[in-house]
Amino acid sequence: MEMSQYLGMFIEEARDHIQSLNDNMLKLEESPDDLQLINEIFRSAHTLKGMAGTMGFVNMQKLTHAMENVLAAARDGKLKVNPNIMDVLFKTVDALEEYLDVIVATGTEGQETNSHLVNALNAILGKPAEDMAVSSAPKAGKKHEYDEFVVRAIERAWTQGFNVYKFNVELDQNCLLKSARAYLVFRAVEEFGEIIHSKPSVQDIEDEKFDFEFSITVVSKQPIEKIRERILSISEIREVKALEIKSGEVERAEEKEEVEEVHQEHYVQETVKVVRQQKQETLQKTSKTVRVDIERLDVLMNLVSELIIIKSRIEGLAKKYNDRQYEESIEYLERITTSLHDAVMKVRMVPVERVFSRFPRMMRDLARELGKEFELVMSGEDTEVDRTIVDELGDPLIHLLRNAADHGIEDPEERVKNGKPRSGLIKLCAYHDGNNVVIEVEDDGKGIDLEKVKQKAIEKGLLKEDQIDLSEQEIIDFLFMPSFSTKDKVTNLSGRGVGLDVVKTKIEQLGGMVEVKTQKGKGTKFIIRLPLTLAIIQALLVTVHDEIYAIPVASIREIVDVAKEDVKVVQKGKEIIMLRNQVIPIKHLHSIVGLEPLLDKKKFTVVIVRRGEKLTGIIVDKLLGQQDIVIKSLGKYLEGIRLISGATILGDGSVAMILDPNMLTV
Repeated sequence: MEMSQYLGMFIEEARDHIQSLNDNMLKLEESPDDLQLINEIFRSAHTLKGMAGTMGFVNMQKLTHAMENVLAAARDGKLKVNPNIMDVLFKTVDALEEYLDVIVATGTEGQETNSHLVNALNAILGKPAEDMAVSSAPKAGKKHEYDEFVVRAIERAWTQGFNVYKFNVELDQNCLLKSARAYLVFRAVEEFGEIIHSKPSVQDIEDEKFDFEFSITVVSKQPIEKIRERILSISEIREVKALEIKSGEVERAEEKEEVEEVHQEHYVQETVKVVRQQKQETLQKTSKTVRVDIERLDVLMNLVSELIIIKSRIEGLAKKYNDRQYEESIEYLERITTSLHDAVMKVRMVPVERVFSRFPRMMRDLARELGKEFELVMSGEDTEVDRTIVDELGDPLIHLLRNAADHGIEDPEERVKNGKPRSGLIKLCAYHDGNNVVIEVEDDGKGIDLEKVKQKAIEKGLLKEDQIDLSEQEIIDFLFMPSFSTKDKVTNLSGRGVGLDVVKTKIEQLGGMVEVKTQKGKGTKFIIRLPLTLAIIQALLVTVHDEIYAIPVASIREIVDVAKEDVKVVQKGKEIIMLRNQVIPIKHLHSIVGLEPLLDKKKFTVVIVRRGEKLTGIIVDKLLGQQDIVIKSLGKYLEGIRLISGATILGDGSVAMILDPNMLTV
């Protein structure tokens, strides 16, 4: 039997069970007497053990077996779950995850036995965790029927000094891959001798044409109990009855063959019927979903992108010829490409739960490591975002959550002293906001000490002591600078000034932005705003001189015309406009991209862009209109230009730069 065909299935299912173990163990820690939870954890561990055993991953199987013993004792009321036991169980799950990572990378489980964890699990029970199965071998003296060929083989074995054993093997009723399990039994027994007969036949066992029992007859010089113990070491073996066949206990089967054949035929028909029913049920279940390689979806998205570029080009031609029928066809093409784009986008969307699910366990370990008490509350896990973005979200969120736990949440005694609940609260939520997905990390801790941040900035020479008129946002921006930390000591969790720098860099690479709100003594909220997709966006095309630039529509608040005399110059030559009693700083796009501004105009076109709650007006020469654009990478030579987030190909084949809104705002 070839087991590699099951490896992919094993990895996926094992990962699900490990995630389930983590989730349910976190709940069990909160409710250690919840028998239903213990049962669910036991079932996951039991299934995982069976799957590992089936695949021949012995170390993984032994570890889950030891874990299963502890859970069984808890389930039977012989053991009370406590924090120390939970620690060992969590470490066991970590070790299982490491086994799985090695299997994914190499196809084998590696050499690590994790014997210290097996010993720790056994120590919880106060005894070795070996199975205490009692042999219930049938009484000797019964006649055993074999065909002529097997009888001769048995008689020849006796004459050569071999023993003849018969093992009746009963599988667990929950065993999913019976033939694979039987294969492992055959392989184990063949380490000690030769199998000369099986019932049902080897072919029927391979085809799973048997219930949960089968028997094998073996010739060997090894002790019978040694072989039995080896069979019992295989998971999902419920019982093994072993019997030594002595001389005179064998007879030739003749008359019963016909009856046996009829029985076998009936059995095969019933088996085929059951298998057909199972296949039909499986077909009904699997026909609703299809697993698709992400690379294939990338190819599909690229094709849609090319289609949008061609559509833009045809639109340009339609305007040139001003043909009514031509324009109607273009409008129809527009609807089709929009629907196709939406459909591909939906296929690529995955819930952020894929990232969020790892955090409860991480925060639980952090709380114990820091000696703090806090609760993580998550919401909006079903919020969907492009798969590419989800894959990149893990690191920034880990840093923000670690910061909230380490910097934000106070020690329990300090919280009580300040009139707060002893246990802190950290919220992680996600939701859609227009064409963006917003993720918030909020804590009810002590907030950011802005004065301390300022002092650190002065110590590092980033700020002069006479610069005291900084806004709150300008002070907070220091926290996102590389190597900037307010911690005096470097620990495993913080102090190196890396975390928030990673957050800002990663989020801006994804086309998003980070906003911070903090209140001393009340807490801090980090707000991450990301585009739904990285491939195709809606953009406003503008010009300065003869150059065309694209500004993402999602970052545009509004567009206004401003008379020249309404542009005011304030300190240090900065220009502002007043818009509905709000002061908005303005920039000339000409100056930003290194061109001469056109100052002889009587009226300016100002595009108001936003970054969080901050607004900035960008003066452009002309608006060309809004359209879908396909974002193309600038490549390695131009990737260091922070003002430009990418490029796009327009309908006439020309290239336009896409401006990064984060760099446009003041």
